Amino acid sequence: MKKLCAVRDILRSLTDYENRFHKEHSLCLNEGMVLCCLKDKRLSSGEIAEEVNLTCSNTSKLLKSVEERGFIVRVLGERDKRQMYFELTPSGVTKLMEIESDDIELSDPLGPIVKQLI
Repeated sequence: MKKLCAVRDILRSLTDYENRFHKEHSLCLNEGMVLCCLKDKRLSSGEIAEEVNLTCSNTSKLLKSVEERGFIVRVLGERDKRQMYFELTPSGVTKLMEIESDDIELSDPLGPIVKQLI
């Protein structure tokens, strides 16, 4: 039962952070994570799905949303023109910098854990 209660507390902390993140950046966490995984690199939708840990279908919806906001663009593969990659636009880089410099606090129990990781 202790594990279940600990997971509940973590989920509450994460939900609280997600609400604050959305209010501050007008993005859901998954949209923000798409921007983070594209920092300084170009990835395919499958690679993004793997990094964000979502299905390809859900990732496709996320990519469309972030692309419509002008934060990412599609780029054809250099060797294989059938392959599609995604990369940040200048406004995507700016948005990512805003996200990285925000001061949204993580409540306990996640706050101390994340501080140790960064």
